[in-house]
Amino acid sequence: MSPESEDRPTTATDVDVLVLGAGFAGLTAARELSQRGLSVRVLEARDRIGGRTWYAEGLGRGLELGGTWVHWTQPHVWAELARYGIGTVPSPAPTIAHWWEGGAARSGDPDELLARLDEPNRRLTADARRVFPRPFRPLEQRDLVASIDRETIAERIAALDLPDADRALLETFWTLNVNGAIDEAAYTQALRWVALTNGDWAVNFEACASYKVDGGTGRLAQAIADDSGAEFRFGSPVVAIEQDDESVRVTTADGQVHTAGYAVATFPLATLARVRIAPALPQAMRAAASAGQVGRGTKVWFRLEGVTEPFVAFGEKHWPLNFFQGEYPDGDGIIVIGFGPDASALDPTDAAAIERVIGRLIPSARVSAVAAHDWVADEFAGETWPMHRPGYLSHALPGFHAGHGRLRFAGADYAHGWGGFIDGAIESGLIEARRILADLADRADRADGADLTTEADLAADGDLDPAAHDHLVATAA
Repeated sequence: MSPESEDRPTTATDVDVLVLGAGFAGLTAARELSQRGLSVRVLEARDRIGGRTWYAEGLGRGLELGGTWVHWTQPHVWAELARYGIGTVPSPAPTIAHWWEGGAARSGDPDELLARLDEPNRRLTADARRVFPRPFRPLEQRDLVASIDRETIAERIAALDLPDADRALLETFWTLNVNGAIDEAAYTQALRWVALTNGDWAVNFEACASYKVDGGTGRLAQAIADDSGAEFRFGSPVVAIEQDDESVRVTTADGQVHTAGYAVATFPLATLARVRIAPALPQAMRAAASAGQVGRGTKVWFRLEGVTEPFVAFGEKHWPLNFFQGEYPDGDGIIVIGFGPDASALDPTDAAAIERVIGRLIPSARVSAVAAHDWVADEFAGETWPMHRPGYLSHALPGFHAGHGRLRFAGADYAHGWGGFIDGAIESGLIEARRILADLADRADRADGADLTTEADLAADGDLDPAAHDHLVATAA
């Protein structure tokens, strides 16, 4: 059933599973569970599906205001694209690069600029495969991960003892990846990302900013939703979750109480702290929710007049916008995407403010129109893409993987693999749906007198036993 066709009034009745949020994690979990015959209700705070992806009209064309890029190194999103016959379109290859060095703007060959990043990035991420030999099991080497999980990306870059210009370029590169402050971002998250592309930082960068969903992320989200038998209720922000041994009760802002055997929460970490949960989450999970993620930056689209060739541009790490990519040549101008590390540092609708920043790199730049959404100010997001703080991976993520009684967690914040990406959201939705199905099957067997170990019992200190994880991923694929 398509969520856009679901507009009939209904009353709050018991269902097998409540899915809290209609982003890619929630849509995937709802599809998997409903296709296996369970009754599923999706409670979505917004008036649309997609969560922190949002393909909308702007600047005379469709624009991705949120999550955008996909890649064949991301197995779950790639499988979904194949399932629905949806292709990808490449971002244009830049013909020129601009960057800031020694207090002045420089321009040159894009390949030469990326080559300058090569050795520093290889040194920075050299341990990626050693720490994460099988990166879809991020806690397989828990002691090793814990031993470095308190370090920040900034600390590790400083330890490389690079020339000033190379250090500044590497810092702004990782500020872009973090979409926040690198002195607050976990070094383990950088290693984890690069491990997912077999330890190659350049392939990882390609995965982050090169291929978009043909027709937009909304096309894929709608395909998954259309394949679901779930009931969708929009305008239903969750304010409280209570549970006992038998059921979960979810209260929405309008006072309705929805009950189910299980609930899958897909809230971004930044918004989780605002939901009343009883019994309370373990302290490590509460602390992580209170701190939130590091990704609290800016993403903005704008039309740049007088420039027609695709380009890539790096500013300094502290600039309100520190990265630009010319995406869509448009007559005598080009539509550009820009990122910055601090959403409070720049009004993304202020064309003059954007022009002042990019004008440092391209003095002739004239910004005529802008389009953006402030995800940090968005009450249902509170962050852009999730980038972990030191300690999150080893202390908090195990609890989110294990779940909290009948409450499970899915989303890019809680992914086993591609944390911060659409792929990670889809993966976590698959895993949590299969966990619920396995738990129901085991409970049925127990009721029949069998003495089986439930899937939940296979959680070892919060992370799935490797054999159980492999089984769940295999059956979900």
